[in-house]
Formats: sequence, structure tokens, C-alpha cells
Amino acid sequence: MIKTSLMAGAAAVALLASPGIASAQDQAALEARIAQLEAQLNALKSEVVASRTQQAAQQQDIIRLETRPAAPVQQAAAPAAPSDGFRIGDHTVKFGGFVKVDAYATRYSGGDPLNGDALREFHIPGSIPIGGADEDTATDFNARQTRFWLTTDGMVGGHKIGTRMEMDFQTLPGAGDQRTTSPANPALRRAFITIDNWLIGQEWTNFQNTAVLPESADFIGAAEGTVFARQVQVRYTRGPFSVSVENPETTVTPFGGGARIVADDNSLPDFTARYAVSQPWGDFQFAGLLRQLKYQNPATNIDSTATGWGLSASTKIKVGSKDDIRLMLTGGEGIGRYVGLNFSNDAVVDASGELDSIGVVAGFAAYRHVWAPGWRSSLIWSAQKVDNETGFTGLAVNRSAQSIHANLIWSPVTAFDVGAELMFADREIETGASGDMTRLILFAKYGF
Repeated sequence: MIKTSLMAGAAAVALLASPGIASAQDQAALEARIAQLEAQLNALKSEVVASRTQQAAQQQDIIRLETRPAAPVQQAAAPAAPSDGFRIGDHTVKFGGFVKVDAYATRYSGGDPLNGDALREFHIPGSIPIGGADEDTATDFNARQTRFWLTTDGMVGGHKIGTRMEMDFQTLPGAGDQRTTSPANPALRRAFITIDNWLIGQEWTNFQNTAVLPESADFIGAAEGTVFARQVQVRYTRGPFSVSVENPETTVTPFGGGARIVADDNSLPDFTARYAVSQPWGDFQFAGLLRQLKYQNPATNIDSTATGWGLSASTKIKVGSKDDIRLMLTGGEGIGRYVGLNFSNDAVVDASGELDSIGVVAGFAAYRHVWAPGWRSSLIWSAQKVDNETGFTGLAVNRSAQSIHANLIWSPVTAFDVGAELMFADREIETGASGDMTRLILFAKYGF
């Protein structure tokens, strides 16, 4: 295009230079044509310069791309550090617990338990002495409720996996006495694995509701009326529903009465189902238990099974902005070891060597009141009634038990509690004989 324009311009100049060929009008037209061609030529020169500049810049970009170092490979972001605990691989690990020191001053109407007896350190309804001599107040100090736990939580292969291990020193007294030390041995409380909706290991029974347990200076507090058991199980939870198969065990009263028999003969696990809901007004839970009772003794030709069942309803109802009422009611047959720390056995052997399940009704009511920031009290009543067939059990078995507690607890700083609790408890057997216990508990507890 540039060459064509140049040739046209040259021809026009030559024509204009030839004398006598063109008129004055033709000459003016030729001059205008020459000016137009010169403008087009200048524009074409500018386009050529711009094109060459752009090509040079593109060539420099290519050179830089070919010679610059490769970009580093992006590494996956490290998991954020947990707000508490620490990380090991894909898991967050946490450690905690509390130290608790108790002082007891107790008066027993039916004789003092021996030194080292568990009753001297927490309330066991079935162990309150009956028939012994009344003695002066007994004082005991201990730190055996001290507890520690370790948990892990993480995501592995798209599954949420966690573990918990928890121990205290409450249930296994150490060897020796209190002359030079107060002995205590560590005891396993809870040890389980959770995988998504599954729980496998030792945990509170699915038949129990720990969320409604009253706040007490005692290890349990409302012991007579409380479902209380920790055992190995496999549990599945989906929303408010949970079901489990749990470690079985049958406790038996021999025909005519006598020492408890822990049969250890069960073939089938215990089955539980639970429905738990939480509402703005509080919490509610309904649970059921179905179990096999079994006892075999080749020496006496006993080989018998029976069916045990139980139902339990519990709730925590908010009163105002800070107070609450806590209730539990449990009943059934053949569930003695689940209620009141095995106050009643599950079954009794009848005259023909067959198991007969024992009926139980138990419950508690508690009111918790907050007096001021850091100050609170609980008033607790707990009871259990056993339906014994005295023709089989005899008259020395437990008929009923109850207790009442009142406490005052102060938290001067976060996680530090000090308090006092006064309790009265009694036990009655089928003969009508009874024994009672009056106890003052002072304690200090710090959680970490």
C-alpha cells in the first residue's frame, strides 16, 4: 500500500511539471491530490513505527517468561493453633481435671464403719450401719475425688474421631491406713472412642442422665434416686435418639437372704434407648432399659434366666434467669444395680431355684438457687423403695432409703469452689430396723 501511494504521487508531480498539458483548474486539483497522498503517507509511517514497537515489546515479554524462575509449589495451609490444648498431627489434644479436698464430720446411729470403708468418704445408701452402738462424731479428710482427663479430637479420612480417658482415686483405696499417708489408687472412670455418631468404650450408661445431677459436695449427692453406672458399651446417636448395647451383669440375692452374689453369667448384653431434647425452658430425657438376668451354679443345680426392664424420665427446668429445678424418676424390675449404687439386687433365687426379678422405684428432686454472683445453694431430696418378695429374700434385705441435703457454695474466682453441705440419710431393712447418718462436708475444689 505504501509503494502504490508513492507511485501515484510521483506520477502526479510529473504531470504537473509538464507545460501546456493542464489548465489552471487541473493544476489546483493535482496539488490537492498531492497533499492528500502526503497525509496518507505520514499516517502509514506512524503505523509502521507502532507495529515495530509492539513486536519488540512482545519479544521482550517472551524472553522474560522463558528466563524467569518457576513459581514455588503452594503448600497446604497449616491447621490453626487451637485456643487451648496442643496439636499432634491431625488431632487437638487437651488435658484437664480438678483437685478436690474434702473434710467430713459424721455421726452414725448404728455404729461407725471401719477405717477405710468407702462410706466414710462418700454416701452409699446401702452401707449405712444398722444395729450397732452409737458413737461420737467421726472426722475424716481426703483428696480422693481429685480427677484428671485427656481428650483428642480430629478429622481423619473425612471422619470426625475423638477419644477420652478419665481417672480419679475415689473407688479404690490404697493399701495401709492413715498413720503416715492417706492412700489412694488411680481408678479408670471413662475411656472411649468416638467416630462420627458412634461411641465405643467405657462411658456413663445410656440409661443415665448426668446433665440433671444436682450440684453437691458429696461424690454423687442424690445417690438413692439416681441412675448411676459407667461401663463398656457401643452406642449410636442420631439427633435426639441414642441406642446402645452395654456390658451385662446380674446381682442376685440367694434364697432366704445372705451375701450378694455377683453372677457374671450373662450371655446377652444390656440394651438401652434414649430420647433427649433441649428447649429454651430446659432439658428433658426419657430412657428405657431391657436386659437379661442370668445365674448359673452347677453345685446347686441352678441355671435360670429372667427379664429385667426399666424406664427413667428426668428433666432440668429453668426458673427465672439463673435458678433451676432438677427431677428424676426411675422404675422397673431387675434394674437394681443401675439405681442407687446397687441398693437392691436385680433378682432373688426362689424356692425352686429360679430367678425372680426385684422391683424398684427411685427418684430425686432438687432446687438450685443463685444468691449472688459466685454464691449458690442446692436443696436435694432423694429416695428409693424396693419391692421385695420377703418369702424369697428374707427380712434382712434393704427396703428403703432416703436423704436430704442443703449446701452453700462460693466461687471467689473462676474454677475455684469452696463450700459446705449438711446431709441426713437413713436406711431401713424389711425387719423395720433402720440406721441413719448425719454428715457435714466442707470442701475446696479447683478445676484446670
